[in-house]
Amino acid sequence: MAQTIRFHKMHGAGNDYIYINNMAYPILHPEAFSIKWSAPHTGIGADGLILIDRSDKADFSMRIFNADGSEAMMCGNGTRCVGKYVYELGLTSKTTVTLETLSGVRELRLAVKDGRVDEVTVDMGRPQLETQPVEIEAGSKRYTGTVVSTGNPHFVIFTDDVEAIDLTKEGPPIERHPLFPDRTNVEFAQVLNAGEIRMRVWERGSGITQACGTGACATLVAAVNAALTERKAAVRLDGGALTVEWDEKTDRLWMTGDAVMVYEGIIDPT
Repeated sequence: MAQTIRFHKMHGAGNDYIYINNMAYPILHPEAFSIKWSAPHTGIGADGLILIDRSDKADFSMRIFNADGSEAMMCGNGTRCVGKYVYELGLTSKTTVTLETLSGVRELRLAVKDGRVDEVTVDMGRPQLETQPVEIEAGSKRYTGTVVSTGNPHFVIFTDDVEAIDLTKEGPPIERHPLFPDRTNVEFAQVLNAGEIRMRVWERGSGITQACGTGACATLVAAVNAALTERKAAVRLDGGALTVEWDEKTDRLWMTGDAVMVYEGIIDPT
């Protein structure tokens, strides 16, 4: 491994990760480094680590490690930032990029202006939905939610006042409920109108985050399933808004949002 490693800090709707070109700086133990570098006071500070690499199935591949070192299958906000990264750092000149993830190959459509990527639309694939609500007991409370997989597992709970939810208290026991042997992401959502949802998230392996792209998609799917919204809506998260559309003809989810380069730096891996 190199003596020093160049990294970029990026975020999509406030969901921030450390991005490294694994082709130039191979990371041998990403689980451990994600824990170390994600620490807010002694490391860079982030929701996790994303490695960008070659692929024999797509233009590039990505691996995602949460702040606790666990590996995630997919990250919607992370994929958008990968699109910006590979274009603006000259790894590709394409404005439609394919990306291999553990949840399959995803298509990224880059909105480019004056050489900069302002916005990215991601093909988030087809959701897997349990159409009937599920009731669980966690942390001495009962919850009724919808189980949805959008590359990652999610449990979506609708509420009349999402701001009143104490995520640090209510998120962990749901994440680790026996119903979810691999743990789950937890979304609390409030439908504002047929085209707008307010959502807050407790992410598996990371805790409270500013945004979750797969969670925003799961929330829309759960809302449509319950006849609460249209098939296209703005999902408003703590870090910003994402536009999610569930195409009725293809059954595929499309998510559009920002991708922001915060800064770049060099870190010593020792």
